[in-house]
Amino acid sequence: MEANDNRSGGLLVWQWSLYRDGHRDRRNLAIHAATVPLFLAGTCALVLSPFAGVGLAVAGAVLMLATVAAQGRGHAVEAARPVAFRGPGDFAARFLVEQWVTFPRLVLSGGFAQAWRRARSEPHRA
Repeated sequence: MEANDNRSGGLLVWQWSLYRDGHRDRRNLAIHAATVPLFLAGTCALVLSPFAGVGLAVAGAVLMLATVAAQGRGHAVEAARPVAFRGPGDFAARFLVEQWVTFPRLVLSGGFAQAWRRARSEPHRA
């Protein structure tokens, strides 16, 4: 287990403590800004699908999977790599919390705007 995988404060505290370091590249920030709303819509569609039909479930799942793929590519350009997942349950918990809590918190706290401005002045990373 990695040193930065100590979650003694819980998932929300731990994820927030690492979040800014893993979201400094404008490409990744832009991908998150575009895909988090899609993931939220996909989650809502999946939850509502028992009342609205299988088509909504499929659409919701597609949006959620597209978000996972796009954000994976976004994180690949970051200097700070994400902590390895402990397993499928950890992946699901971390991803849901990131989309529903941590990224919106970054935006509402002004951290997104600050990271965007800072990225302009930093040298280009591969």
